Amino acid sequence: MASVRDISHTTADAPGTPDAEGGDAQATPPSGRPPRSGRAPGRRARGAGWGSRLELLILIGPALIVFVAFVIFPVVMAAYYGFFSWSGFGPAVDFVGLRNYIVILTDPAFHEALGHNVFIAIMSLVLQGPVALGLALLLNRKMRFQSAIRVLIFVPYVISEVVVGIGWSLMLQSNGALNGLLERVGLGALATDWLSDPSIAIWTLMVIITWKYVGFATILFLAGLQGIPDELAEAAAIDGASYWQIQRHIVLPLLGPTVRIWAFLSIIGSLQLFDLVWIIWGQYVASTAGTSTMATYMVANGRNAGSFGYGSAVAVVMFLISLAVALLYQRFLLRRDTAGAITGGKA
Repeated sequence: MASVRDISHTTADAPGTPDAEGGDAQATPPSGRPPRSGRAPGRRARGAGWGSRLELLILIGPALIVFVAFVIFPVVMAAYYGFFSWSGFGPAVDFVGLRNYIVILTDPAFHEALGHNVFIAIMSLVLQGPVALGLALLLNRKMRFQSAIRVLIFVPYVISEVVVGIGWSLMLQSNGALNGLLERVGLGALATDWLSDPSIAIWTLMVIITWKYVGFATILFLAGLQGIPDELAEAAAIDGASYWQIQRHIVLPLLGPTVRIWAFLSIIGSLQLFDLVWIIWGQYVASTAGTSTMATYMVANGRNAGSFGYGSAVAVVMFLISLAVALLYQRFLLRRDTAGAITGGKA
């Protein structure tokens, strides 16, 4: 049992015990120094926070300046000039309000161009997706000349659009190489005007787009396939699953995020398609052949027509359409893929 002396000594040393004068006794550190004020650590934390912010600003500052100067500022200026009837020279003073946008939304030529963009976006997924997936599954297996075949498939994607457009236009014109080849092999009845016939031109464009961009999809799918562990397929094979069952029930579901990312890039690229159509068909043939797009409509009715205000309004409409598609795609298709990549959220 503790003595009275020990109890009194312990009580006197306990923190928060009233002292002789009625106040609370303060705990003294073993070193005998008084406790430091709690404000200094707070100042250090705030100083460290400002240092981190300054470092972050220095790192992202150049990229942010470039992004604002070449993305945000042009969009804002296009939206501004879209409210004017402006020829591109001097200040914009002829304010027309929403007239440019009303003309765009009621113009049948713009509706036709928008329909072509939607058709190209859908058919790009339908044509390129299965072809690229089949090539990726084939090239993912061990075979001879595998690296050379991968390079050959990817080469069309890295060729300039100007070179691709000029080359295909020379081959597909009425007296071009394709019709000449068909006549030489006795299939002259199949020779036609591949570029000017409205019932064929849009499919000609799809063949060219598929030839050029299927290599990108193939390489992207190959990267996704190589991220799937081989142990899963080996375990399924041991359990008696066939090759096609493994691809259907294991490989394709795990490849889903890669396929969805590719589909998103393909859709946005299809909505902004310009170069191949403009190089192969030009300003006037594209509209008569049924291959015009929103971008070719913008250049033909804006810059080439000397109406930069109207062209700016078309650019804003294109931007809003692409933004709406991107947000909807992210909301309904990419949400579960991006949610798994975000850290620091709610548990």
